[in-house]
Order: sequence, then structure tokens, then C-alpha cells
Amino acid sequence: MRITKLGHACVRLEVDGAVVVVDPGAFTPEADATDGATAVLLTHEHPDHWSVDHLRRTDAPVHTIRAVADAVVAAAPDLAERLRVVEPGQQLDVGVPVTVVGEKHAVIHPELPHFDNSGYLLDLDGTTVFHPGDALTVPDVRPDVLLLPVSAPWLKLSECIDYAREVGAPRNLAIHDAVYSEVGHQVAGSMLDRFLGARDQAYTRLEPGTDA
Repeated sequence: MRITKLGHACVRLEVDGAVVVVDPGAFTPEADATDGATAVLLTHEHPDHWSVDHLRRTDAPVHTIRAVADAVVAAAPDLAERLRVVEPGQQLDVGVPVTVVGEKHAVIHPELPHFDNSGYLLDLDGTTVFHPGDALTVPDVRPDVLLLPVSAPWLKLSECIDYAREVGAPRNLAIHDAVYSEVGHQVAGSMLDRFLGARDQAYTRLEPGTDA
């Protein structure tokens, strides 16, 4: 099994010939992020989580919620036939088993629209990995790996810590990390190491393009 962290919220997950790419968006500078993908999963409609250019680099099916499917069709009608609309709680087979988890994006501000969002719980040959998208949804089962959002307009560090502790994953890999400066990441990493380490939970921030 291989987990490759790409720019911002994008992750490639590879096992037994399956290559699943989650949230290749406008903050994902790697042009080849979706090359070789056998499936693409999109959590929600914000542009840092999907882009037409990344979707056009692959002919793989794209699994996502209705709001994102509508946005993709509006921007790129040629991609319509590859879209597969998912629902909360749905079980998928994208080369690996996937469960669709959650319904709503975290609240950015009460006066802004409350967007839909679905996370994905993937089983990679017995190792479960959860990508929550832009939400603090706790799955029904404790995953082995949490792809942990660490910086966002809708998130403060104490919430990030408490979310990781509530999910309880032994391994926590940073995603959604383009907002902080390097100094900010040092502060966040120090705090996450302190609070998660006390519970025997590990926190790691991978450099883009590196594997876990």
C-alpha cells in the first residue's frame, strides 16, 4: 500500500493495481496528479478540491456528490459521462472498497452557504484510510489512518486536535495544509505531536510528492 501526499488536499492511494486519487484541485500543482488513476473521488465543490485540468488528465470514473457533478458538467460537459453520483452511507467498489461518509462541509461563517461534502473511508488491503474532505465528520469505525485537515478558514488548531483525538486513528497524515506558512506548520506540528502523542497517536506532515 502506498499513500502519496500531493498539493493541499490531494492524495493518491495505491494498492494491488488500484490507483485512487482524492481531491485533485486548483491548489494541487502537480500536473500529473491523476495520471494513471483508476478512480477519482471528489469531496465537495470548492475549487481547491477539483479542477477540470486534473480530471481531463485521466479517463478514470469520477465519483462525487450531486453538487460537484453539476459543477463539473457546467464547466466541462465532456466529462459528464465519467461522473458517478454518490450518496451518504453508500458502499462503492473502485478497485478498493469505499464507504461514503457525511453530508455537510464545516461551517465557514454562518452567513455563507452551507455546502455539501462527503468524506471517503477506503479499505486498502486491510488498512482503512479516511479522507473527510472539508468536514470534521467522525466515521462509525476508527480508521487506521486519518487524513487530517490542519489549516482552513473553517478550522482552528484546537478543533483540529480535538477532531483527531475523537476519530482516534493511530496514524494522522496532514492534508489541507496550503493555508499555513512554514512557521505555522511548525507550531501546528508541535501542538499535534504533544496532544496526540500523549494518546499514542502519531502525526506526520509529508512533503508534497512523498509517500507514507
